[in-house]
Amino acid sequence: MKKRNDNLKRVIVDFKKLTPEILALLVEKYPDGYDEDQIFSFKNAKNELIEAVEVTTSDTKYLVKVSTKLAATMENYDEDDYEDFDVADPEAIQDPELEIADEDAEDEID
Repeated sequence: MKKRNDNLKRVIVDFKKLTPEILALLVEKYPDGYDEDQIFSFKNAKNELIEAVEVTTSDTKYLVKVSTKLAATMENYDEDDYEDFDVADPEAIQDPELEIADEDAEDEID
């Protein structure tokens, strides 16, 4: 007997392609961040080792590549930051390194 999840579309998501919708799912599933035992390791089509955490919608299983950027973005998540963006817009998720650089630049101006 097949599980309900067997027919889901599987999508590997890199930080650059992360959308507000997927980020919200991650924060909901892993409110305190993810642990080593929640990370899946597998090889992609190029035989590269990928480490990812999983979130699922009604029709898709997202395997989101883990990174320090992902962890920082999840830690600083605020739903209000994304209210002006489409839930499927990867441009809405800012690189945490760029945000830190912007804050440093503002400090220098003051």
